[in-house]
Amino acid sequence: MSKDAERVWDLMEKISICMLANWDGVELRSRPMGAFVRRKNNAVYFLTDARHHKDDDIKKYPQVCLAFADPGSQKFVSLSGHAEVSADRTAIKELWSTPAKAWWDSPDDPNIRVLKVVPDDAQFWEGPGKVVSTVKMAVAAMTGNRPDLGDNRKVAM
Repeated sequence: MSKDAERVWDLMEKISICMLANWDGVELRSRPMGAFVRRKNNAVYFLTDARHHKDDDIKKYPQVCLAFADPGSQKFVSLSGHAEVSADRTAIKELWSTPAKAWWDSPDDPNIRVLKVVPDDAQFWEGPGKVVSTVKMAVAAMTGNRPDLGDNRKVAM
């Protein structure tokens, strides 16, 4: 795995909450989701509810985008991949954690599904932090130069 791909995984693990965007057949829809990043499986997992339309939409249109953002430290990842929804009870129990209790009573709830996203490619941005970036933009504005605001790379996953 390339150094840049490793960095994408590191950033996703650290940020852990993302916006999941998918196509519903008419328009793009996006919602925040808690990600279970599993580098060794080459996948990002989510617990989702079968009663929501996104599961049906993803079955029809499996291409999704995950947007991870930590604006405070200026670290961002956008990942494109293919998703699939399953009722794999073993996987649900492995992913079960305290936050899931806000949505379901137990991992045995028949409405819980696992959404698995396998990445195709990603792009990451890492800035030097808000204060340094603000100073660099101010200097760039005064000098007419473009500011160096950190690393930005496209990565095949």
